[in-house]
Amino acid sequence: MTPGPREPPHRIPRQDAPNGVTVDPMHPGDVVPQGSAPPADVPGPLLAEGASADVYALDDARVLRRYREGRDATPEVELLRHVRDHGFPAPDVIDAGGSDIVMTRLHGPTLLQALGAGEVTLADAAQVMADLHGMLHAVPAPASWHLPQDRDWPHLGGGPVVVHLDLHPGNVILTEDGPALVDWANARAGTPELDVAVTAVLVAEVAVDAGGDYSQAARALLAAFLHASVVSPAGAVDDAAALRAVAPVLLPGERELVPEAAALVRAMLDLTAQG
Repeated sequence: MTPGPREPPHRIPRQDAPNGVTVDPMHPGDVVPQGSAPPADVPGPLLAEGASADVYALDDARVLRRYREGRDATPEVELLRHVRDHGFPAPDVIDAGGSDIVMTRLHGPTLLQALGAGEVTLADAAQVMADLHGMLHAVPAPASWHLPQDRDWPHLGGGPVVVHLDLHPGNVILTEDGPALVDWANARAGTPELDVAVTAVLVAEVAVDAGGDYSQAARALLAAFLHASVVSPAGAVDDAAALRAVAPVLLPGERELVPEAAALVRAMLDLTAQG
């Protein structure tokens, strides 16, 4: 296929695959067609398929998030209820048990979709992400919360606040009440610097993918996000890159982009410090 005209650098274009699937460049395999017919053993239409969990529509007001390998969802549920109690915009937990979480269904486009449709500028998107980080990092880590065995990131230490560790435009829903953050599978107790650094490296991975359609726009988004953030991630970039390097969702070719992405974040931080 002959590539079309290059998109202007201040927008991230929407990428539509066959059959109406909207592809998320941050997590290219995670989105399936809305309204897909469910398999016989699931409770409703499959809305999203992630690395470890599936999300099903129960009705217009509720969704079910189910971990495929039977992972205990209790720590995630506790953190979700904790941040909601502190006024943070996230899905409300209606019921939970074992590997299942029933949550309120949030309606609206993702921030990524709004960028692709030209409804939000990169500067505005960067500010939304920075504001969500700021709001979340005002929530103290619950004293009683702990993850008994962090099999994904066994070397990850704790911290004084709740961190999401997967905050990117594909996980922000623009509801009528404002932006809300979803997909709390990676949430932990941690430091604001690490959380901001992980977001920066996530965006930078798209920026350094020279063959990707979104690299130029992602570079601009990264610069705007680092400028908008009230927390400098400079001291946590190495830790963020280490986490991303072992992320199970990454394919080998994507994993190779992580060191270059971290280098780009450091370079942009250096430019910001000099300016």
